[in-house]
Amino acid sequence: MRNKLIISGLMLAASLTASAQESATLTLQADKAEQIIPKEIYGQFAEHLGTCIYGGLWVGENSEIPNINGYRTDVFNALKELKVPVLRWPGGCFADEYHWMDGIGPKDKRPKMVNNNWGGTIEDNSFGTHEFLNLCEMLGCEPYISGNVGSGTVEELAKWVEYMTSEGDSPMARLRRQNGRDKAWKVKYLGVGNESWGCGGSMRPEYYADLYRRYSTYCRNYDSTRLFKIASGASDYDYNWTKVLMDRVGRGMHGLSLHYYTVTGWSGSKGSATQFDKDDYYWTLGKCREIEDVLKKHIAIMDEYDKQKHVALLLDEWGTWWDEEPGTVRGHLYQQNTLRDAFVASLSFDIFHKYTDRLKMANIAQI
Repeated sequence: MRNKLIISGLMLAASLTASAQESATLTLQADKAEQIIPKEIYGQFAEHLGTCIYGGLWVGENSEIPNINGYRTDVFNALKELKVPVLRWPGGCFADEYHWMDGIGPKDKRPKMVNNNWGGTIEDNSFGTHEFLNLCEMLGCEPYISGNVGSGTVEELAKWVEYMTSEGDSPMARLRRQNGRDKAWKVKYLGVGNESWGCGGSMRPEYYADLYRRYSTYCRNYDSTRLFKIASGASDYDYNWTKVLMDRVGRGMHGLSLHYYTVTGWSGSKGSATQFDKDDYYWTLGKCREIEDVLKKHIAIMDEYDKQKHVALLLDEWGTWWDEEPGTVRGHLYQQNTLRDAFVASLSFDIFHKYTDRLKMANIAQI
């Protein structure tokens, strides 16, 4: 046995000596990379859903919960550390029932509203335009505003753009100054409606295409602002929606959205976030990976109409979706995350990184 060990040792030493005599050189030329992954791929999404806004991002200046100007200190510090590149707000389904003028001015005079989409909760509108855009400034991230097309008017959205971005002596800029903000905010991304095929108005793509053209016409560029206008795009496998929008709007939009959730179904049980077996686990990972085929098919349609890739694809809602945790507020969609959700995120990013010649942003739901 001892002789065998000695022989094995000599053979290993000889092998290592031979390996040491060989050399290889690896050169990384980062300046010659052909495809860039934009930081917006790691974007976030904050909807008025459950405690995402009230109690999560926002507790108010007079709360006993430690806060920075009304923003929860622990949440704010976590987001600051995360270096969020872009944050989408106020929805989601909530966006097409949100009337921005109810969320400006003195907080004690703002009207309350019913959140019809998420639990029927009464909200006091204490978190509005100023609170969101100021938060983005403090975090150093780009705001992405989702405008109300479903229940709002062209005038309402046009005035919101003016209120946020006009530096001049315009009516909405004067109103903004009366409410304590002199300088216009930097707002680049503007979504013209959300899920217009569903909660945003139950529209046909042909009808929405005409609405987009109308609404976006009146969303002006003020001063140095150059809006990046995003059309409400398809859900999952609705390739016809993308085809119609590319045919009827085309380069009249800067971006087209897409939504894809790793979910078992939109009705009935979606499965528990924490109680699952091996089959559930592998099904989830398989469903998550299916997004690659979905992206490829939507991109192929866009390529037919836009070979130069002027119109960006934005996956502005993605992630997992499970049943509400038992004992939580119905309609608030409270869910616990597990390592399974982390794997979904990791596998999804692996896919996103491959298609950034067309895919320019992704916003995980919820923040």
